[in-house]
Amino acid sequence: MRRGGALGAVKSILKYLKRTKDMFLIYDGGELILEGYSDASFQSDDDDAKFQSGFVFELNGGVVAWKSSKQDTTADSTTEAEYIAALEAAKEAVWMKNYIQELSVVPSIAEPVVIFGDNNGAIAQAKKPRSHHRSKHILRRYHLLREMVSRGDCRMDRVSSAENTADY
Repeated sequence: MRRGGALGAVKSILKYLKRTKDMFLIYDGGELILEGYSDASFQSDDDDAKFQSGFVFELNGGVVAWKSSKQDTTADSTTEAEYIAALEAAKEAVWMKNYIQELSVVPSIAEPVVIFGDNNGAIAQAKKPRSHHRSKHILRRYHLLREMVSRGDCRMDRVSSAENTADY
């Protein structure tokens, strides 16, 4: 264990907070704009054929949250992998949106958080809650994304791979 242990860490945090109590972040513009990007890479692990997926969230152009991890399940298609990645991004979007709403300082956060993806099939799955014959193999638990989109928590939009901040 490091010298000082947990008590040393707490002291360091308190010193940091004391030194930075008068500092704050400034974002340009009148409203805060929260946008997300999601992506998945095709079978990045040859041993288990699982996809790597992730997301990036920007607040007025500055990155505020990101994640990259191997998916828990082996997807049968790129569309399924991208759909799963979009679901993880949507969960993060809902959490961030609820957190910002609790602060009661940004009225525009009531709008759906836009999540950009570069896979047309995954975007279609999220926007149109109906069965597609090419995607009927997607596990039902991942269709929570459809519910989040239809509730207005988030919105899926297309972005080119070159402009996708989360692209692998």
